[in-house]
Order: sequence, then structure tokens, then C-alpha cells
Amino acid sequence: MRTNTKTTAKPMPRTRMLSAVAGVSALLVLTGCGAADMTKQASPFAGVQGAKTVTLSVQSWVGAQANVAVAQYLLEHELGYRVDTVQVDEVPAWDALSQGRIDAILEDWGHPDEEQRYVKDKKTIAPGGDLGVTGHIGWFVPTYFARQHPDVTNWKNLNKYADQLRTAESGSKGQLLDGSPSYVTNDKALVANLDLDYQVVFAGSEAAQITQIRQFAKEKKPFLTYWYTPQWLFEKVPMTEVKLPAYKEGCDADPKKVVCAYPHTPLQKYLNADFARGGGEAAAFLKNFKWTTEDQNEVSLMIADQKLTPEEAAKKWVAGHKPTWKAWLPK
Repeated sequence: MRTNTKTTAKPMPRTRMLSAVAGVSALLVLTGCGAADMTKQASPFAGVQGAKTVTLSVQSWVGAQANVAVAQYLLEHELGYRVDTVQVDEVPAWDALSQGRIDAILEDWGHPDEEQRYVKDKKTIAPGGDLGVTGHIGWFVPTYFARQHPDVTNWKNLNKYADQLRTAESGSKGQLLDGSPSYVTNDKALVANLDLDYQVVFAGSEAAQITQIRQFAKEKKPFLTYWYTPQWLFEKVPMTEVKLPAYKEGCDADPKKVVCAYPHTPLQKYLNADFARGGGEAAAFLKNFKWTTEDQNEVSLMIADQKLTPEEAAKKWVAGHKPTWKAWLPK
């Protein structure tokens, strides 16, 4: 799921109108059952004055889907809103949020350029506060392999294991498994700048990457993968992080020259500025929405591993965590 958190923005994932557009809603919005592609169209429910509706952006990775599922469930069942969700890559989501085509992004991993443009300069987007979860991207090997070869957890020793980490896709080099090509990462630059005998191979999506990791683990094969926390998969496939050169502020300012680890990033929420001011109980609720890594992973696990629908997972979490979500409701 992820992307570079500080410099270049990576596409990842984030749902409002009324009777006048009812006839086109079926064409433009998938509510409850799916998500519309906001790079091609807008939700007809976005931006309608006085409508008790909310449009949330939902990213492609399951942790972000967990945020939206719980927020949607509570907005609908506790506050009486209609909630629509749309799926859009990370940078286009900022554009859509600025234009009022969506109301909120619930999990942002850091986009300084967009923050400067829309929050500070244009003031069309307002900060929505901390999500309560800290995100971190890194390189990981399975813990069973790290126990056999403890020195693999230092990047300086990775070339020693390149032969063991080769695949058909990586050719004569070791494989560094990444997720979606749409995620902007530092991995290719890190491989080149650290002189590592590895080839970055894209699985195609988070789901495909998870499938590959689980297959490797089932066969107890070694692998090296770009991965991130928080993520429910660690409960099924324990992984150990490879130490890259320490992150320092600004060390990734030039993506082509980066030679440092990814930062730890407190994940943020952002609201359309007009919605933040006039969105009533929905805006207040989304500003209050703040949970833990454990909460997010609990819902993510239900969706991705137990195969519950997002609504089912949200309902189950809500039933067991009343004191947590009651604090989010407007007073």
C-alpha cells in the first residue's frame, strides 16, 4: 500500500447532493457496494448546500478502508447521514478535495507540496487532525529467515543474500518486492544509490503483494519486500525490518539521490475547507475521529483475512468499542 511519505507524492487511496441528481447517481456513484473513480468523475452528492450527506475518499489499502468503513457506519447509524465513497489515487484526491468533489481524506501519509498549495496558499483544504496512527514504510524479510541469518537485517549485508532472494522476475539479481506501480517509492533509487544487487519487482497491487508474501511464507522461502506499518499481515506473517541508513530530515529531498530510510509519519486527516466550516455534525465527527493502530488492524484483519464486508467489520468493531467511538460524536 504505500508511497513515499515526504517528498514525491504517491498515489494511494479516500465520499455528497440530492433529488436534482438522483437520476444520475446510479451512473456516477457506487455507494456501499463499491467506489467510483474520481479521476474520471465526481460524486453528484458532493458540495450540495444543506444536504445531510458526506463524501469520503477511500484509498486502495485495507487500513484506509478500515478508517472509512467505521466512519461511514457511525455517520449513517448514529448521526443519520448518507455517506458516499469514492476511490482515487492520492495526489488526485487532494485536487478533488480542494474542489469540493469529496469532503474528507482520512489517511494521508504526507504530501508537502499539496499541503503548501491547498492548505497554506489557497486555503481550500483544512487540516482535520491526527488519525492516531503512525505510519512507517520499510524493507522487511520474514522473521523465520532473519532468525536463521541475523545479519540480513542490516542493508550492508543484503548483497550477501541476493542469490537466495532471486526469482524468475528479478533475473540474475535479488528481488525487492513492491506493491502497485502507482505507489511512488524511493526503492529504485535506494537500490541504485546503495549499490545493491537487487531488482525492484512490482506485484501490481497490495492484494497481489499480500498473496505473494503469503505464498512465500507457506513455502518458508526467503523474501525481501517493501512493506509498511500498521498492517494486519504482520499477525499472519511475522516480518523483521531491514535497517537502512538512518532517516534525517531532508535526506529524501531529492528522490534520485536518496540514501536513507523512510520516516515515521503521524497519519493525518484533511477536510475540504468549506466542509470543515459548514459541515455540521459530520465535520465535527470526522475531526474527532481518532483511533489506535490496534483498532485499525482489528478492522483490517476482519476485512482482509476474515473476509467480512467493510460494513460487517465496522458493525462488529463498533459493537465492542462503544467508549472509544462515543467520544467522537459531537456534544
